[in-house]
Amino acid sequence: MWSFSKIESENLKAIADLESKLGITLIAFSDDGVKYADLKEDAAKEVKDLEKKLGLSLVAVKA
Repeated sequence: MWSFSKIESENLKAIADLESKLGITLIAFSDDGVKYADLKEDAAKEVKDLEKKLGLSLVAVKA
């Protein structure tokens, strides 16, 4: 479904610059034909709440 992205050096530098600016770490991954679900605000909040409860990152996709 997903794999870590192969990133060219100029794009890697752009990511590193943004990480440094924001004080965060970004993880780049590529999808293989995944169709993301279009969530309404209340559904997105439920997903975020579950992420916090479980300590995970979730991605909503169409089945």
